[in-house]
Amino acid sequence: MCETDQPTLEVDVHERLNSWARCSVCKQKAPNYDRQPERRFEFIPVWGIKVFLLYAPRRVNCSCCGVKVEHMPWALGKRQITRSYAWYLAQWSKRMSWQEVAEAFHTTWHHVFCSVEMAVMWGREHQDLSDIKSIGIDEIQWQKGHKYLTVVYQIDQGRKRLLWVGQHRRTKTLLYFFRWFGKERSAELQNVCSDMWRPYLKVIKKKAVNAINILDRYHVMAMISKAIDKVRAEESRQMKADGLEPLLTNSRFILLKRPENLTDKQEIRLADLVQYNLRSIRAYLLKEDFQQFWTYISPYYAGKFLDAWCTRTMRSKIEPMKKIAKTLRNHRPLLVNWFKAKGELSSGVVEGFNNKAKLTMRKSYGFRTFRGIEIALYHAMGDLPVPKVTHRFF
Repeated sequence: MCETDQPTLEVDVHERLNSWARCSVCKQKAPNYDRQPERRFEFIPVWGIKVFLLYAPRRVNCSCCGVKVEHMPWALGKRQITRSYAWYLAQWSKRMSWQEVAEAFHTTWHHVFCSVEMAVMWGREHQDLSDIKSIGIDEIQWQKGHKYLTVVYQIDQGRKRLLWVGQHRRTKTLLYFFRWFGKERSAELQNVCSDMWRPYLKVIKKKAVNAINILDRYHVMAMISKAIDKVRAEESRQMKADGLEPLLTNSRFILLKRPENLTDKQEIRLADLVQYNLRSIRAYLLKEDFQQFWTYISPYYAGKFLDAWCTRTMRSKIEPMKKIAKTLRNHRPLLVNWFKAKGELSSGVVEGFNNKAKLTMRKSYGFRTFRGIEIALYHAMGDLPVPKVTHRFF
């Protein structure tokens, strides 16, 4: 038949003759009480034709729960779509945006969101949280005005996934994660990768007492690179104001790249710049000298090198680099922990996950509510389980 000029297929569903229905609450068989009006449940479309199951649900007189609507295995409470169709939409939502899925299957955005929400809630209830030894903690911005999310990832060698998402980046936010994670699992943690955000460090020290808190190579070198870029920008503006030759013009990536990654033209340009006694060049040489820190094996000798490098940097009279040296001195024990973990862990994995999270937000042109971004991130990066079924439509 046709409904609003769109072909549809309607299937009448009837219960077995003289059968007892099951209570929707306790799932026990109970005598029939009465019958409700007929309902339409949207099923997976066939060749672009919408399919509806038509059924008038019975009410049962349950001895435990009272008068309740019967349990319908294909239904999701009062929703208008079937359970199979909801899982079908949820699987497609991993490949396309929610709006594109809604348009492709001629349904509503709300039905797609509810399907993804159902898949995430089921997966979160049935996910395996055993044998988690290493986690990474970071924050990402999701709205304008310094609105952040705290994200926690599992970064073990055998499995990497999103574990938890929290609103804001406060001390209480991370406390909520450890409360959800549990005391026993927190005590079994061996390594925690994080940045230098003070609220995170405070909570990790309190809750993950047996874990090594690691400030890894990625965050440290990113911080030094930002300092070099600041020195270069300030010196370039000063040279231009003094009427000097603009030697540092278009030199940003030459100073930020590793020497082995430079092109032939960039190598020639760098060789010319090194001849001048510029603050940017001195900062660049300090950065390259610090790369030796990661080649050490012994935490003791790595610490001695760090102390010597900080002393030289403090005498360089380059304020952004002196600020970096002070920060590294304050976090010396956490930096040395990188060697105690034998350099096997890196939050580069965490930054990769963060990029995937930002891609998820861009694909949907942002989210207005925390619930929306939370569901989307769990669905895209949570590696959540799905129920075993006799037949898969996707």
